[in-house]
Parts: sequence; C-alpha cells; structure tokens
Amino acid sequence: MLGLRRIATVFGGSGFLGRHVVQRLTAAGFIVRIAVRHVDGAKFLRPMGDIGQVVPLYAPVENEADVARAVAGAELVINLAGILSESAKGDFTRIQADGAGRIARLASAAGVYRLIHISAIGADAASPAAYARTKAAGEAAVHAFFPSATILRPSIIFGAEDAFFNRFAALAVTLPIIPIVHGETKFQPVYVGDVADAVLAAISPDAAGKIFELGGPEVKSLRTLIEQAIFYTGRSRRVLDLPVPLARLLAILPGKALTNDQISLLATDNVVAPGGEGLEDLGITPTRLDLVLPNYLARFRAGGKSTNTAFQE
Repeated sequence: MLGLRRIATVFGGSGFLGRHVVQRLTAAGFIVRIAVRHVDGAKFLRPMGDIGQVVPLYAPVENEADVARAVAGAELVINLAGILSESAKGDFTRIQADGAGRIARLASAAGVYRLIHISAIGADAASPAAYARTKAAGEAAVHAFFPSATILRPSIIFGAEDAFFNRFAALAVTLPIIPIVHGETKFQPVYVGDVADAVLAAISPDAAGKIFELGGPEVKSLRTLIEQAIFYTGRSRRVLDLPVPLARLLAILPGKALTNDQISLLATDNVVAPGGEGLEDLGITPTRLDLVLPNYLARFRAGGKSTNTAFQE
C-alpha cells in the first residue's frame, strides 16, 4: 500500500490533463516524476510543488530503459500518454498500445502499488479508426500485465487549455463559415478538473481493476457544441456539415484540419455506456459546460468581455 515516500510517476504529465493531475498530486503530498519526451516542456510544472517535489524526467514510452527508470521506486504510476493524430505511421501503436503495455509491464515488475491508465470512450478493437483500436489494445495490455490497474475513459475533455472549444472559438474570429463533418454525432464533454479528481479518486483500492467511463451531465451533438463555442465568442457564424467524401478529400491536402482517421472516429457517438461506472461512482459531481465555457472563451469576444446571456440550443 501507499507508504511514506509517496512517489508518483506521471507519463504525459505536461499535457492538458497532466498539469491538473500534477497539481492535485503535489497538494496530496506526492513527490511527482513527470515522465515526458521533452523535459524542457515540463519545467513549468515545478512551481506546483515545493523545491524538489516535481521532477521532470526524460522517458519516452517507447524506450524500455527510460520507462523502467521512471517507474523504479514509485508506488503510483499514472499513464496519460496519448495522441489524437500520427506524426509518423505507427505512432498510435507505439504510444497507445505498445507504450501502454510497456508501462504496465515494467510497473508490475517494479512492484508499483497502483496503476491508473487514461484511455478514451470509444476504445474498440473493431473500430474503423486506428485511434480507437490502439486505445483498446492499450487497455488489454494494461490489464494483462497489471490486472489491478484502473482504467478511466473520458469523453472529450474541456477546460481553459483545451484543444477543442478553443480551436473552434478561434476559427469563429476569422472565418464566416465553420466546416465540420458528422455534425450529429453525440458527445458528453467532461470537465478537466473532474477528470483530474477522478484520477486521484481512482487511487482507492475500491477502484482497482475497474473501468470507469467519464462524461459530463450533458449529451450534445458535435454541431451544437461548436455552435455553443461560437456563441460565447459573441459572433454569428454558420456551421456547415460537409459530406463525408468531400471531408475525406480535404483530409489528404496540406494543412488539413482533420485526418481520415479522425473522420472515421467522428462517425461514432462518444458517450458513456449505460449501466457502467462513472464519475458519480468515484464521488464526483460532473460540471456543466455553461459554468466553465463562458469564462475561458471570453478572450475571443470583441474587447474580451464575457456575456451573461445563456446559450439556447
């Protein structure tokens, strides 16, 4: 069980979710190793703890020796490493499948007490999207090597530094028409603070070996979510749902907004499965979009002022 040293290793700890997880771990008294590919990009996390409490560490998930060094002596390992698109062919497999398995295998060999693995709603070995297939392969590898690991599957995560709502709000500043694809696909956005709280709650032995699907209190279509982001910019923009063949053609052009794999992924609803365990089972009340979005999207409004008007679907 967790002891006096309380060392936690967080793979991918410098990312959007990672900074929130690290903040909570330091507040809970952990010494936190930030296992990343780019150490300089993790140094901004050091002020979240006392001197020496946050330690950026070079440890790409593909490197056996570096991963072993990162988990050695840790009692808690959290794997947040993941990508939305490939820079090189095979990146999904290297990071989300093989990398996840390597972390689990070496954490088990090192005697790590608890492993928490962040996957995604929609992880499915039969998915047409490589992203979802490799997420499923990663889950299988994690539970094969570390059966007591807890797996968390969030829907799309929102918060001040997110890459979703901020992206479309920025587009609304410059474009009169916002193109999308699969606009009727359903999502259940979950607040980054709630996901970070779920990671800490999952340290409990009661969560060992379980899978939790994390979604917010609202299920909305992709089109509605983008319209909501545009609304909070104070602008009026048309959202145009492109035919899938046209979207796939555009996906092969330079400067593409979406990859063909992402287009395949968007064809499937991204919501919590009925009957499973979720945020409430971890003692967390999900946060509504309208309590958070207006605050951080206000910077896209003329003059940067927020609005007191509620978004109407």
